[in-house]
Amino acid sequence: MNALRSRVVARDIDEPHRKTTPLELLFDLTFVVAVASVVAQLTHAIEVGHAFEAITPFLMVFFTIWWAWNQFTWLASAYDTDDVPYRLFTMLQMGGILVLAAGVPMAFDAGNFAAVTIGYLILRLGLIATLLRAVKDDPETRATAGRYALGIGIVQAGWLLRLLLPAEWGMVSFLALVVAELTVPLWADRAKRLSWHPHHIAERYGKFTILVLGESVLSVTIAVQEALEDGLSSSLVIASGAGLVLLFALWWLYFSVPAVEGLKNKRERYLFWNYGHYFLYAALAAVGTGIEVAVRSVTSDLESSELVVGYSLALPVAIVVLLLWLLHAPMVETVSIPRTATVIAAVVILALPFAASILGTIGVAVAVAVATVVLLLVALLTGRMRANALQSSPN
Repeated sequence: MNALRSRVVARDIDEPHRKTTPLELLFDLTFVVAVASVVAQLTHAIEVGHAFEAITPFLMVFFTIWWAWNQFTWLASAYDTDDVPYRLFTMLQMGGILVLAAGVPMAFDAGNFAAVTIGYLILRLGLIATLLRAVKDDPETRATAGRYALGIGIVQAGWLLRLLLPAEWGMVSFLALVVAELTVPLWADRAKRLSWHPHHIAERYGKFTILVLGESVLSVTIAVQEALEDGLSSSLVIASGAGLVLLFALWWLYFSVPAVEGLKNKRERYLFWNYGHYFLYAALAAVGTGIEVAVRSVTSDLESSELVVGYSLALPVAIVVLLLWLLHAPMVETVSIPRTATVIAAVVILALPFAASILGTIGVAVAVAVATVVLLLVALLTGRMRANALQSSPN
């Protein structure tokens, strides 16, 4: 059994065999619900012809979800004691995420962020409680933990006050608070850089990538189930197959880059890599929406045009492939995905929806999947040639 109470001290950044804990995996399950809720709302908006109106609430709510996971993950990498209080405070944060997820439909439909904000408050209280334990127990990192607790508390008060502002101040206040949230780690680490573990962080980000891709698999499954009510068709098989191949190729591309190498050797650049993952994860979540909409178009008459349906998939996929190179280029000596091939693939993918009148929405989805697979093949062949060159070069 775990200790009833342990001292909260910063963990060693070189601790061997540091892995994701069962508690972290349980914590991630709440984000399955939250991400699924956001994806479902975006999918519905595209189907009924409100794609452009849904982009802003999607990005806003997804930031809240991502930042909640982000802060827990980095602070857990530094202060995870896994004693009883830590587990209870983590459970409190899980409850906050579930409340946040329940408020997603209201945020999309009416711009009402009250439930999202309350859920965010609950999870932040659990996080602050853990930080205050570190302030009490760990003299070496007391100043850093104290700054995190104070900064998070002040920004959280801002989120609550935002609910009282007129609607026309909604976007301005949101952006201001996002900047404040992103600034807290910069300010806190000036006391002493947070002692996160590179192997642990790389694994946690990999698992969240799989979580987001898993939402895409769920979206496709739901769409196929509904489409089967009208009978199995070749178009349905092709659309769902293309979606699976696309998701698998994106997974392969993400894990082809050894992120831990960059996090370990270029630790000072972690914030660029970290913050950039917001856009990467949002795009990956939107990929699931694009695949689901493409599958639904087989048996349903969508109110969005073929061009919009095509871009609901092509745009997030292009963003993903570009970010896979961009986020890792400053971190590792050689990115496994060649830069030129990445840019060409992104341009081709972005151009494909214009051919929707010829290819159809299913044809666009297949073409997007093919372009992504070609990029993967180029990356694999380039990596093989580099390896052969290193082996043949003189010592």
